[in-house]
Amino acid sequence: MNIVSRIFSYLFSKNKKPNLTIVGVGPGDPSLLTVGALQAIKKANYIFYPVSATDKKSYAAGIVKKYIRFKKKIPIVFPMARKEYNPEKTWQFAATKIISCLNEGSSGVLICLGDPSIFASSSYILRKIKELDPRINIKKLPGISSISAAAAYADYDLVKQGEILKIFECPNDSTQLIDLFNNASTNNIVLAILKVGKRWPWVKEVLKKEELLNKAILASNIGMHNQLIEKASINKSYDLPYFSLLIIRFN
Repeated sequence: MNIVSRIFSYLFSKNKKPNLTIVGVGPGDPSLLTVGALQAIKKANYIFYPVSATDKKSYAAGIVKKYIRFKKKIPIVFPMARKEYNPEKTWQFAATKIISCLNEGSSGVLICLGDPSIFASSSYILRKIKELDPRINIKKLPGISSISAAAAYADYDLVKQGEILKIFECPNDSTQLIDLFNNASTNNIVLAILKVGKRWPWVKEVLKKEELLNKAILASNIGMHNQLIEKASINKSYDLPYFSLLIIRFN
């Protein structure tokens, strides 16, 4: 490239807006990465990846580790325990950190587990970035969700014709959970309940009381080395990992 071409290329890049792509990397198995996800990662100057704390590893980064070895990698803290942090301050700090890296003509990818449209913390950061720096071009690329992956691995029809699928975070008390069950059972609704994890002991008791243990599929760490998929009725664990979900068909 001669000097004139270099100058032109530099001036052209200075006039280009920075780009940020939110990329869903699926639930855990690298073979479930989409072609679009890999292409976006390949083009990016920066890879922003979530961690629950500065001293913790990133599950999302682990999925794409072979594709980001030579990229500039920036950790972004996504606290899991909502009572222990200030949401506004957290998302503001994360957004500012990402914006500071994206200069004219540069591009970044913010990776997230599963699909970035389903209970994704990246959505809060995305809104804050749009508010703070509207010049950044932002787009989302879908990923395979833990719900659809769990259903596929279990050879389970997630939703059939005439049924309704509803997705919820697991409630914090049994009364709310029973209300969900009652509504679903009378309206032909299939429930997908995420983030069961530490709530499992009392959730299991509610399932037993409502005679639903045999109607529920329990899935944990989908796509990871310690993946578990089984009927809730045969699970003997007291504690479940954070990435645990239930799929319940009432009819």
